[in-house]
Amino acid sequence: MRGTSSASPATSHVERKLVLRGVLSGAVAGLIAFVFARVFAEPQIAAAIDYESARDAAQNALDKAGGLPVTPSMPEVYSRTVQADVGIAVGMVVFAAAFGALLAVVFTLVQRGSGAGIRPRVLALLLCGAGFVGAYLVPFLKYPANPPAIGDADTIQVRDSDYLVMVVVSLVALTLAVQLGRVLSRSRGTWSASLLAALAYVVVMAVTMLVLAPVHETPGPLRDASGQIVLNGFDPDVLYRFRLYAVGGQLILWGILGLVFGVLAERVLRPSVRREPARV
Repeated sequence: MRGTSSASPATSHVERKLVLRGVLSGAVAGLIAFVFARVFAEPQIAAAIDYESARDAAQNALDKAGGLPVTPSMPEVYSRTVQADVGIAVGMVVFAAAFGALLAVVFTLVQRGSGAGIRPRVLALLLCGAGFVGAYLVPFLKYPANPPAIGDADTIQVRDSDYLVMVVVSLVALTLAVQLGRVLSRSRGTWSASLLAALAYVVVMAVTMLVLAPVHETPGPLRDASGQIVLNGFDPDVLYRFRLYAVGGQLILWGILGLVFGVLAERVLRPSVRREPARV
């Protein structure tokens, strides 16, 4: 009984230290990902907002010429400078810090269950790799990211709910696939079991993508009553670059999170042993 009571506070102390280091690792990863997004993705967002403003102005001109009511422009609550610098920075750092805390919890549970023999930094990278694929990359294949100004405002709730379904199904399917691989490895070996588990995950996600409704909301050309093009559609190169940098930013975030947390977790779980001075 004494051994159990004395071990529990020590274990809780280690878990708290891991969570704090997870939050710190997430904040570092979020800050680095913000720098990447500010340099590469923000110009694409600015181009999308400029296009939205030009399209709204052209649509209002067409409506006014046709005797239709003109939609008034919404006042800007926050300037673009605040949004691009403070807004994105705070959002990404807080988001990454929360995921860092979640990573620490999952890391503790996995290591306590079956990951005790895996080096902490390796386990952290594996978990972050799984998180990147399951929580972001696979749902992205069905519902790729769009710049904030692109998309139909009337369908945003439907798009958000479908994307959330993709994320939940992907994470659940990934967790079950890992468990399936562990069970099959006892009879088929690690390599065959891993391939079968990966195939099962791909099948589940392929069916999910077929069931969920597609979304095609990139604005096309704006035409007047006679069919003449008043404004071209949204630049596909800007959309491509934005999506490319969105994936790159997430890859940086998850990669830095795994690297930093792995190093910090290893120091917590395997502290350096102080060497005693040699006796003369």
